[in-house]
Amino acid sequence: MTGTEAGQRPEGPGRHRPPERRPLGRNKDFTVFWLGQALSVLGGSVSLLALPLLVLHTTGSLVQMGLVTVVSGVSGIVTGVFAGYVVDRVDRRRLMIGCDLARGLLLGAVPLLWIAGPRIWLLYVLTALVGVLKTLFDVAYVTAVPDLVRPQDLTAANGRLMSTFAFGTLLGPVAAGVLTAAVGADWALAVDGATFLVSAASLARVRFGRPACREAKEEGGWECGREGVLREVFVVGFRFLWAHPLLRPLTVLLTLLTFLTMGATDLLIYRVQHDLGRDAATLGYVIAAGGAGALVAAFAAGMLRRVFGFGACWLASVAMIGLAVAGTGVSRSVPLIAVLAAVSMFGMTLGGVCSMTLRQEVTPEHLLGRVTSAFWTVHNASGPVGAAVLTVLAARHGVPAVSLAAGASCLLILCAGLLTPLRGSRIGAAARPGGPRSAPRGARTGPSARA
Repeated sequence: MTGTEAGQRPEGPGRHRPPERRPLGRNKDFTVFWLGQALSVLGGSVSLLALPLLVLHTTGSLVQMGLVTVVSGVSGIVTGVFAGYVVDRVDRRRLMIGCDLARGLLLGAVPLLWIAGPRIWLLYVLTALVGVLKTLFDVAYVTAVPDLVRPQDLTAANGRLMSTFAFGTLLGPVAAGVLTAAVGADWALAVDGATFLVSAASLARVRFGRPACREAKEEGGWECGREGVLREVFVVGFRFLWAHPLLRPLTVLLTLLTFLTMGATDLLIYRVQHDLGRDAATLGYVIAAGGAGALVAAFAAGMLRRVFGFGACWLASVAMIGLAVAGTGVSRSVPLIAVLAAVSMFGMTLGGVCSMTLRQEVTPEHLLGRVTSAFWTVHNASGPVGAAVLTVLAARHGVPAVSLAAGASCLLILCAGLLTPLRGSRIGAAARPGGPRSAPRGARTGPSARA
């Protein structure tokens, strides 16, 4: 791996320097962090299936399933506007521990509340609160990784973290199907809550670097609070995205892709359970097949990125997602749908590893929270609208027609991507003398630099 691919970090004013770290295989802090998140992701994969099933069993409505997805997306978007501002200024470990404890209590309360009788409005409130906490945690999670590992281990570390997501996606739906069939979807959500408590305990044993904002200010570079609250919350991160030659087209195309795919899981669940008449356990195995695809992609992403480059990998992931979405909606064969789910998750995971590593490589440390937050806010903003549109159209015209249209639209996004700098990008950053982490014109990052 070249120095650019490894994301070597230049020293100097405004540069946050974490403590010296050991190689990845002997890095205790990263290992504890990784294992704790592995269990948390497993629980989250249980909720991925259990929550829609609880809504479907309570209301029998595909539209209601879509609305819960909308609530989740909207809460994440609203939180994303200020999440980076918070993450860049507070103790990241304490923030993540607090988010885990709160999510554990909220999800653990579901079966107790359900004893009094199903109330769909409670699920909307729960989904909104968990969405806020999840967004805060996820932004802190991404920004914490560069503080846990050496620069040359960054891609491998992201691959390992993505492998835990894939492993959870592989086993979580199976566990959710079994738990839902045995004790109900409400208790399956409580199991997820318990995994967040374990995650909080593991994070208490991990040492992170100091908040980048404080570190940069003490070193005499970029200062916190000088840009004004609104500017600090969102504009700085968005400006960096828009000025970067790779992050700009990536953000635009991913926004369109998110519009088309956020409701895909709801369509898959409805297709298997309603259209094909299969039970929750079968649905769990289908989604678990998607986890197998994600697991393979997580371990292969680093090698594929080194061989083919960022652009080829990300565009190929879009092609896989589009073909899988179209095929899932029209096939009546459950084994084939499972294979297509694996292809889709392979594409999503490959694209996710490449995208996350690119942002970590090219973004100055003290901006990473706000750039991540702005990136997620912009491209996720279309998701709730897309989920609502897809599920309403599917309820009226059927899942096959809507899935075909969504898949074909994904392929149009691929064609658009071939006309951008992404097509020729073979490395994880726009190379320039002095290293890959550079700032757009006017960004207050210490030394004047431009990507």
